[in-house]
Amino acid sequence: MSSGDRSQAVDVQESKTYEVRTYGCQMNVHDSERLSGLLEDAGYVRAPEGADGDADVVVFNTCAVRENADNKLYGNLGRLAPMKTKRPGMQIAVGGCLAQKDRDTIVKRAPWVDVVFGTHNIGKLPVLLERARVQEEAQIEIAESLEAFPSTLPTRRESAYAAWVSISVGCNNTCTFCIVPALRGKEKDRRTGDILAEIEALVGEGVSEITLLGQNVNAYGSDIGDREAFSKLLRACGKIEGLERVRFTSPHPRDFTDDVIAAMAETPNVMPQLHMPMQSGSDTVLKAMRRSYRQDRFLGIIEKVRDAIPHAAITTDIIVGFPGETEEDFEQTLHAVREARFSAAFTFQYSKRPGTPAATMEGQIPKEVVQARYERLVALQEEISWDENKKQVGRVLELMVAEGEGRKDGATHRLSGRAADNRLVHFTKPGEEVRPGDVVTVEITYAAPHHLLAEGAVLDVRRTRAGDAWEKRNAAEAAMPTGVMLGLPKIGVPEPLPVAVGSGCGCD
Repeated sequence: MSSGDRSQAVDVQESKTYEVRTYGCQMNVHDSERLSGLLEDAGYVRAPEGADGDADVVVFNTCAVRENADNKLYGNLGRLAPMKTKRPGMQIAVGGCLAQKDRDTIVKRAPWVDVVFGTHNIGKLPVLLERARVQEEAQIEIAESLEAFPSTLPTRRESAYAAWVSISVGCNNTCTFCIVPALRGKEKDRRTGDILAEIEALVGEGVSEITLLGQNVNAYGSDIGDREAFSKLLRACGKIEGLERVRFTSPHPRDFTDDVIAAMAETPNVMPQLHMPMQSGSDTVLKAMRRSYRQDRFLGIIEKVRDAIPHAAITTDIIVGFPGETEEDFEQTLHAVREARFSAAFTFQYSKRPGTPAATMEGQIPKEVVQARYERLVALQEEISWDENKKQVGRVLELMVAEGEGRKDGATHRLSGRAADNRLVHFTKPGEEVRPGDVVTVEITYAAPHHLLAEGAVLDVRRTRAGDAWEKRNAAEAAMPTGVMLGLPKIGVPEPLPVAVGSGCGCD
């Protein structure tokens, strides 16, 4: 064997696989992209789809905003215990908000866990895994403050054509139902130059849509006392050549100023879409939630947005059954929903968040009452969503072709895409090749409450750099050897980017 052959033999090794399971908001989804990037940078490769724990490393990126979050975690950990016994060398790590909150409790309740890490030190995961392997004991490391902004870490993005970009972490609000500030800390903003540099780099890789992320995204600039920093950032995004779509989530009504509305209306690549968490339409409940606005203020923002951007699609988060909520309070929520006419609402039955003031408030609402109110709210919003979608029939829209968003596309010979306002549209598959990230022009022919149809022929197909990036990524995956790796692993086939909506936990 030549020296070159010996060198190659040393570099080629059996690949260790990993699986990351994500719970909670978009911040967690984006953190999981970082965790995946860190593991791949350390030499691991992603386990096949549907591995269900059959991997060398399984990472749980947890959420703590639901009452039963810990039960869900420990149930999943329990299912992995016998698998770990049968698989020597397998490691299990728990990170995220629940890890930040429970710390030592996790290893006490599940002693087969190897690593526990917090929201502030996700970059330590590979080191902690190696330390746990060498020392043969669990490693628990919870940083009390952010060690490095997550965007400085390697990333395995889940999409070739769309990307998350964090502009801040943490939150300065004190909502009584939300535990995020206690676990993510006070708001910390990134430098504008660093954000724009990351976006430009992503566009250089073929990304054409970015979503700006923050626990309270439009409070950006609080670190430096610039109340217009977020609107300035939106306008700066408008100057980046090749960036076709800009979205953001989730804003807070308190910080939603007129200059932000103007920036949205006047910056062509900022999409006509707004997710604005209302939480309740009752002034009494909003006060108990320690939200800094009231119904009139919220509806006033919606009116201003619609005046400036007539075709904007506005979505929201609503919590039903907050402690002390009366029937009159709930009727105020229904009134606000009728007035706002949201295109969609992400509705949640109030769930105690351990460690929050609301969890110990008097007036906890019986489950059956909460359920009945929830069903009434959902029925009303379904009716409004359908009516608002019917207004789209006959419109000609540009769609960015999506991957994996139409579950029945194969059977119906359709493809799916997102309109500028983020509505999901299923359209007839054209005769020519269309790739995720490409842009098609269609006419809407039918509306359902949660999607639109374009049943006629596609009017136009525009091949894009984003589609090229998707094609290149798939070609790289197809060329990858299985079972062994040479040097660092290549990026695999991307999964569809989760829809950029509210936090999913109702905590914005």
